Amino acid sequence: MAAAAAAVDPWQAATPRKRRSAPRRPGRREAAARSREADPEADSTTVLRRIREAGEDLLISEFWSSALETIMRCLRKHSEQVKALEGTLSTALGNLDLDSPADETAVACDCVPGKTLVAGARRLKCVCYGIGNFATCVIARNQLTFLLHFLEKCQIPRSHCCMYDPLFSQLEIEVLNALGVTVLSENEEGKRSVGGEPTIFYMLHCGTALYNNLLWSNWSADALSKMVIIGNSFRGLEERLLTRTLQKNYPYIAKVLGGLEESEFPPSSRYTDIFNDTSIHWFPALKLRLLSADTWAFQEEPDYQDCEDLEIIRKKTKDPSSTDLNS
Repeated sequence: MAAAAAAVDPWQAATPRKRRSAPRRPGRREAAARSREADPEADSTTVLRRIREAGEDLLISEFWSSALETIMRCLRKHSEQVKALEGTLSTALGNLDLDSPADETAVACDCVPGKTLVAGARRLKCVCYGIGNFATCVIARNQLTFLLHFLEKCQIPRSHCCMYDPLFSQLEIEVLNALGVTVLSENEEGKRSVGGEPTIFYMLHCGTALYNNLLWSNWSADALSKMVIIGNSFRGLEERLLTRTLQKNYPYIAKVLGGLEESEFPPSSRYTDIFNDTSIHWFPALKLRLLSADTWAFQEEPDYQDCEDLEIIRKKTKDPSSTDLNS
């Protein structure tokens, strides 16, 4: 199957506050059930063609340009922060031109995976959790398509993007390998440290515990200042959950709310089920430094033993492939 993928075009190759009501975020299984296609046995060529077609539709949508502008605005600020803290990160993100349709077309059709115009961008990493069965689910495929366009627009080599979902089929793993991304073999439960590298986490519609685990694994001002999260709105979580529930079950999300900046994705009637409740989050160093010493002193690993309605299934020792990161 991988050989068939290589023969197609480059896109296919290698304080208490009043809470307002918020729209219910459909779970992955519920959304997937509404968008499941009739031919789950499609081969890699068919899947890659659908990815390309979804990408073509995305690029001509108003949503793509608006969402990209929202992301880039945050990434430029984050890039400047990392440069100030380390003095080594390239100005690549700050130099990107968002107003050129020709450039966007080049991203879809002519870019070679792994090739970047600015060497400094190769330091950026990307981790994608819980994207789902993109071979048969339209929602998951559109989320994957957005990610691929985003990587190329930001000049992040696909080889610097790691992906994991325990639902991935062998076909989907082969397609991702052909696209040039790295497929992780184990369920990390979101417990991945940035390891000193500026890292973007792409985690759409994932369980709340997954975000909490990610924050715990990077619970220091230095690590958080290098992290960007594209996923469920943290402010939305604050509005939907009781304060005591958030503080008890997801303490790292509760504690970091005063140390982040969040920008919502633009609304879109066409992509409502795909990018609803999605925001980009980053953590300004100045805000993190204002958090109390007690905030950083608490570093207990989450266990969720008393948590009802847990939206992730934990890693299983004997059969990791049976675990699920999504609701």
